[in-house]
Amino acid sequence: ILIILGFLSTLAVIALIAVAVTQNKPLPKNVKYGIVLDAGSSHTNLYVYEWPAEKENDTGVVQQVEVCKVEGPGISGYSHATEKAGPSLAQCLQQAEKVIPSKQHQETPVYLGATAGMRLLSLENKSAADNVLSSVEKTLLSAPFSFQGARIISGQEEGAYGWITINYLLGNFKQSGWTKFLHSLKSISETSGALDLGGASTQITFVPNELSSGSPENLLYFRLYGKNYQVYTHSFLCYGKDQALQQKLARDLQTMDSSILLDPCFHQGYQKTINITNIFKTPCTSAKKKQFPFSQLYLQGEGNYQKCRRNIQNLFNKTHCPYSSCSFNGIYLPPLQGDFGAFSAFYFVMNFLNLTNEQSPIALNKVASAIESFCARPWHEVKTAYSQIKEKYLSEYCFSGVYIISLLENGYEFTEENWQRIHFLGKIGSSDAGWTLGYMLNLTNMIPAEEPAVPPLSHGSYVGLMVLCSLILVSGLLFAWLLFHKPKCLQKGIV
Repeated sequence: ILIILGFLSTLAVIALIAVAVTQNKPLPKNVKYGIVLDAGSSHTNLYVYEWPAEKENDTGVVQQVEVCKVEGPGISGYSHATEKAGPSLAQCLQQAEKVIPSKQHQETPVYLGATAGMRLLSLENKSAADNVLSSVEKTLLSAPFSFQGARIISGQEEGAYGWITINYLLGNFKQSGWTKFLHSLKSISETSGALDLGGASTQITFVPNELSSGSPENLLYFRLYGKNYQVYTHSFLCYGKDQALQQKLARDLQTMDSSILLDPCFHQGYQKTINITNIFKTPCTSAKKKQFPFSQLYLQGEGNYQKCRRNIQNLFNKTHCPYSSCSFNGIYLPPLQGDFGAFSAFYFVMNFLNLTNEQSPIALNKVASAIESFCARPWHEVKTAYSQIKEKYLSEYCFSGVYIISLLENGYEFTEENWQRIHFLGKIGSSDAGWTLGYMLNLTNMIPAEEPAVPPLSHGSYVGLMVLCSLILVSGLLFAWLLFHKPKCLQKGIV
């Protein structure tokens, strides 16, 4: 009997293990895809995302699998040749066709969101903006994907979708089990704020502790995974790094008697000739346009950080605040709260300057010192050290670095104490930090308002627990039988 019981127990254990292994072997990959084009002011990027089809409403499962930078300017740069805007996207669309299996092309949604460059073009010349979008739509409709729309998104949307992206990728919206418990012990706020800097606009978005009821236009309400979020967001059109530079030059021109501008925001030895009409051709600077005795501006670099900083600070009007607290230009800003992820140009510029160390965030005074040292380097030395970078971009890193520190410290009022709560993010995992993922998640309803009902244990944990319990049960029964029904073979030695 003992041998039979042992044999049956062994068979039961083998059967349970076989069931567990068979049940948990990897299933064939079943993924879905989505495409988002970020039509920015200076260029367009195409992103391809994928996610497991069976986990469509889970968190942290969408990942970026491809990014393609469109050659040429942003679509707003085709205002004088609108028919070329759409065809400029063709090469990256062909790249997406190679990445996504052909049998899934027709079911793959493709979205295009245009940001501040097109917002400015729409203000300046609405018919040109409409024609650009029509050209883009024509190209996207001709692609083998499921075209879901091409439109200009608002600054508020851009800020909100960036906030959704980074918190989705960081797993801040939905936790369970030990993750939820550990998350509740964190001293930082539940979500991270988002700081976005483009060529034509900049956005700040976060969940504040205190809110003023006097500025409802800066508040958005979300319900995600069963939780309510009251989010502050504001987009400053004309305060992206490229338009900020145009604003600075337009302001400099107002007090000039000659055509030579000694500019402290460019390296000593750098020279550039700029047509005056180019400085005033956008709505950001057109109000300052007037007659000048010269048609060209001869810019000569000085490389003086302190003078450049004072010059840039004039862009932020801090004289008037109708609320309890403001950022600049009379715009309400609640007290800063928690950690912030700073991405797009915030990251690209600071990464170039080696100021994005996440293991040991760099203090504000050291950031300022590093930017000052870079600006002080003569242009010929910088050109030699970074010969692989295009001159247009390289020449503006000094201005952009000073502008970023001025915007964050003077504009948004970050201080020495909370500066290290800013994390400069290029990617989170395999996905770029930016607004595009949040845009797609929102339009595909992949973040539900209510937390999906899930069993307390995963399938694998359930099967493993059943195997363990079965082993314990069989062992217990066998031990009890041996204890109360001792076999005769064990009694021979007993007198």
